[in-house]
Amino acid sequence: MTIVVTGIQSFIGAALARVCQARGKAIVGIDARADTSGAWHQADIRSLDIADLVPEEADAIIHLAALSRDSDCRDQAQACFDANVMGTLNLIAAAKARRVRHFVFASSEWVYDSFAPGIERTEDTPIDAARLESEYALSKYVSENNLRQQVVHGFCPVSVLRFGIVYGPRKTNWSAVEALLNAVARQNEVTIGARATARRFIHVTDVVEGVVAALDRPAAYEVYNVQGPALVSLGDVIGHAAEILGRHPRIVETAPGTPSIRAVSSRKATQQLGWSACIGIRDGMADVARYLGLAGLAA
Repeated sequence: MTIVVTGIQSFIGAALARVCQARGKAIVGIDARADTSGAWHQADIRSLDIADLVPEEADAIIHLAALSRDSDCRDQAQACFDANVMGTLNLIAAAKARRVRHFVFASSEWVYDSFAPGIERTEDTPIDAARLESEYALSKYVSENNLRQQVVHGFCPVSVLRFGIVYGPRKTNWSAVEALLNAVARQNEVTIGARATARRFIHVTDVVEGVVAALDRPAAYEVYNVQGPALVSLGDVIGHAAEILGRHPRIVETAPGTPSIRAVSSRKATQQLGWSACIGIRDGMADVARYLGLAGLAA
């Protein structure tokens, strides 16, 4: 099996490459950043020559490359859409030209425009693009619909994966999980909006397994939520960090009465792909703590 991975040097891309190679899948990596090892191609997904790097009849393209943080896209609509929408369209054209058999697109839970208390969002939840205030979220949702339209016109099977908030062992670009773990390790006071704010945080290892599961089961056009095993509050994250590190800083809430709770279901991925997240938040945070060497900072 030959797989093209864009964003190969990203956090998820690097982890995915290790797993795929260990399982005998040939990887063709593409990234805008230079690779000193020479293992991957340096190229921009917006390049008109990108098709030259895609093997004829490759089994799949896994498209991870993007401006992938909301902060990188906020009030930067032109740059965001150039990379995330036009770059994806350019890659679709390359996939057509090279007769790629399956296109896997990394999307995000941020495409869901509203959350009612106690109600999980599913892949069938209607999305009102006019209510999306995030440029990043809108760019992902537009690309999802561009891919849906391409399938109608005869494009290869497409799997859209709406990732939850990804965390894991990395030095930079932290989610709330890594940031709060580090804060508990180093500070006597930790400031958050609301303890009750909650997400289904997902460890990068579970994300990679979700991508592989989708890779092995292509369908004409399917959307899957790829989320962590449970809804976890910021209070829970701080509590686990305190247990792991043996530290108990004071917690300051700036907006305790307005928590943001985003409940997104992964049942469809479990039922159709046979995938479910396996790494609980405490085990995942212990993994991050070891990687960052935070255990040695415990008082």
